[in-house]
Amino acid sequence: MSLVPLIDIQPFLQGSEFRKDEVARAVDRACRDVGFLLITGHGVPVKLRSDLESAMMSFFSLPAEIKTRWAATPDNVRGYRGINATALSKSRGQESPPDLMERFTVGQFDIPNDEYHNTRRRTYFQENRWPELIPAVELTARQYYREMERLAADLMRLLARALELPARHFEAYFDKHVSVLVTNFYPPQPEDPKPGQLRAGAHTDYGSLTILAPSISPGGLQVCNREGLWEEVPQFEGTFVINLGDLMAQWTNDRWLSTMHRVVNPERKSAGKARMSIVLFQQPNEDAMISCLPTCMDADHPAKYVPVSAGTYVSAKLNKGWIAKTQNAAQDSR
Repeated sequence: MSLVPLIDIQPFLQGSEFRKDEVARAVDRACRDVGFLLITGHGVPVKLRSDLESAMMSFFSLPAEIKTRWAATPDNVRGYRGINATALSKSRGQESPPDLMERFTVGQFDIPNDEYHNTRRRTYFQENRWPELIPAVELTARQYYREMERLAADLMRLLARALELPARHFEAYFDKHVSVLVTNFYPPQPEDPKPGQLRAGAHTDYGSLTILAPSISPGGLQVCNREGLWEEVPQFEGTFVINLGDLMAQWTNDRWLSTMHRVVNPERKSAGKARMSIVLFQQPNEDAMISCLPTCMDADHPAKYVPVSAGTYVSAKLNKGWIAKTQNAAQDSR
């Protein structure tokens, strides 16, 4: 039996009130027990997902010197980061070699021309860096991002029901959200990794929730259980992996878990195979204040955490995990 449950959310999206409650109770158990779940019935078109995977594979297959034309820079964190740019375990204060992955990051687009967004254009609403050599990247990433926004909003209504909150409770925290769509590419490993080096080091996610579409290939996602042992997250075609981030754990006063996870290396016999995952990191509005939800505290369970702005918390975690912060560093990752 897997630690991570498989839940069909279609009855919540389209079913009766009784069925909605059934799904909400199942999600509450998963969030309490492990902070991870797999979902079906999400309504995301299979073709859109496969089209984006194909477009991103075309990008990552380019020579390194070409990919770095769209490298992230100190002034714009959107775009490409090379193989030596991240060490996610550093976000937990743990030293490790660089993660064996490349990344391409997309943020919000079609930004409104108003004071709120204009004052944050150099930080949270930066211009995306689209690789014009592969037009399908921009075309499909835009479509997929909007589909992930829809799914994330559905999931937040589901989480609200699980927490016995009004259905629209979370909407005001996400009306100017700063979520990012990240494609992680884990290339083949012709050489043995360094001691302690993984495709993605052990870490928790930082924001509210994560929607992960992994490829079905060797060297996969693992979660750390309550006994401190690592367990594989099952892989099924057409499902999404959902996990909670640190902000959701604080919001719920640790009723729900932000669970440590990692991406391990394949066995040497499968080291020639690449892996890719497409991830939406849902982040609230930059200035959203995260304080304990009313249904998650009482006289016996007072609030554990001082309220914090979402932007302040997530930025601090991200800064710890980046190794390369300049274009030159990304180029050196070849």
